[in-house]
Amino acid sequence: MNLRKNPVGEITAKDGTKLTVPVPNKFASAPKLPDLYNECAGVTPKDLSEVDLNKVPIVDVDKDGEVITGFMVADNYFELYINGQLIGVDATPFTPFNSHVARFRVKRPYTIAVLAQDWEDKLGLGMEVFQGNTWHSGDGGFIAKFSDGTVTDSTWKAQSFYIAPLQHPDDVVEYGNIHDTSHLGGRIHPLAKLPTCREHCFAIHYPIPDDWMNPNFDDSKWPRAFEYLDQEVGIVGVPGYWRYPEAFAGSRWIWTISLVFDNTVLLRKTVR
Repeated sequence: MNLRKNPVGEITAKDGTKLTVPVPNKFASAPKLPDLYNECAGVTPKDLSEVDLNKVPIVDVDKDGEVITGFMVADNYFELYINGQLIGVDATPFTPFNSHVARFRVKRPYTIAVLAQDWEDKLGLGMEVFQGNTWHSGDGGFIAKFSDGTVTDSTWKAQSFYIAPLQHPDDVVEYGNIHDTSHLGGRIHPLAKLPTCREHCFAIHYPIPDDWMNPNFDDSKWPRAFEYLDQEVGIVGVPGYWRYPEAFAGSRWIWTISLVFDNTVLLRKTVR
């Protein structure tokens, strides 16, 4: 079991702003989502036939709504909101990789909002310890499928709010609401050009709107999500995902324009 601590700390930006890194989160206070697969909790069904969905509690968003079941995996951590209501959070912020199932009752239209975080060992620098490399720039990813047919794909909105590691702040090129780092060689490993600055690297933080998870939040100017392959996310063979192909059939791994440099990502989808 590759159990890793999930450090949280505070840094001071150049303008004096105090920032929680890697992201302000509700892991310590919010309910944990029910496990689909979680080595830390000893929940390791060999396939979906061993999963009793009737034992998964239903969270009421609308008491007269439809019951919807969702399966989710994040690299590494996520928080799930439906119509602004927090349904639950990932039970394992870093590793080992796990997966979750959630059930909620809601009426259409409804909005799914997800805070997704690629966790880090080097707080504020967007880097982790990986296979002997103590200055590795990790990568993110989120995938989900819901029983009403909703899947993660490029119709979702995805915006980055913490970008690192950067050799220089100008490495982020802004086109309207797009925070672009694709010119740094590519969007995935091993194409992305990694900086050599280590502890001297820069990071860009954008303020997270207080109401980003609410259904009336205007995400019309956010970019669409980018789709990624299992191989690009580096999730091939991971049992928390790989054992349950039918749970995720038709869905795609999504993130922003860069799996490598974009660390904190907000995702939204309105289901009609």
